[in-house]
Amino acid sequence: MPYQDFQTFRVSIEQAIAWVTFDFPPVNIQGLPMLADLNRLADDLEQDPTVKVVVFESAHPEIFVAHADTNFLKEMSTEAVSRENVVLLDLQKTLERVSRLPQATIAKIEGFARGGGHEFALACDMRFAARGKARFMQMEVGMGILPCGGGASRMARQVGLGRALEIILGAEDFDADQAAAYGTVNKALDADEIGPHVEALARRIALWPAASIAACKRAVYASIDLPIDAALQEEAYQLYQATSQTPAIQRFQYADDNGAQFDMNNQRDWHNLLPGLQEIQ
Repeated sequence: MPYQDFQTFRVSIEQAIAWVTFDFPPVNIQGLPMLADLNRLADDLEQDPTVKVVVFESAHPEIFVAHADTNFLKEMSTEAVSRENVVLLDLQKTLERVSRLPQATIAKIEGFARGGGHEFALACDMRFAARGKARFMQMEVGMGILPCGGGASRMARQVGLGRALEIILGAEDFDADQAAAYGTVNKALDADEIGPHVEALARRIALWPAASIAACKRAVYASIDLPIDAALQEEAYQLYQATSQTPAIQRFQYADDNGAQFDMNNQRDWHNLLPGLQEIQ
């Protein structure tokens, strides 16, 4: 059975949302057991079009996901490797797999997310942080290495070169409001607001066609690395991936047949109108 027998988290599925709750005492350390669980979770999610959103949260009152386990970090080679012989680390490969999931992924951060835990959050599509609880840090430079779970690469894309280097080289804690100002999280919320906000967003996204969600993700991620002409081509390609798998044309036809797009009341109320259109298949 899918979504069962994980060692470092538990999974519950409801209304097209997978709630993944890290629960790996004592500190949700990011070690080989967690990476193995994340890969097994990806095996399940990549084959499950009924799940449209994945929310990652923690059962620990103070920690989201802790840094990488020093047990496997201390086994790293002390010999320099040529560029031709470099292979990706397991942490890099696992977090990239999380990033490429067809579902929308949301990190609900209500505790410490330092080092690899912060890199895990950066691999998610969206991040929300609780004021007074969330704390972030990349401490690797002080240990003699660098963020090696995609942190340096994803943070630069998220916040720009100067800010990324400030965070990485400063190696200081920063809180939810600082993270929102930096751009490493989407929004900082009061502790009693984050749960309802994330749940409402997840439930809204889960209304949309799975193929449309996946196509949107692919187009947005591709735009980061491609020149504008190639990025626009990718948009067009993903558009046809979506229309080939969703009832988009039927919905456009409905709007045209009923003159719905010319109704001023509809123009004023698109936010509430869109969920109702999901009934058109």
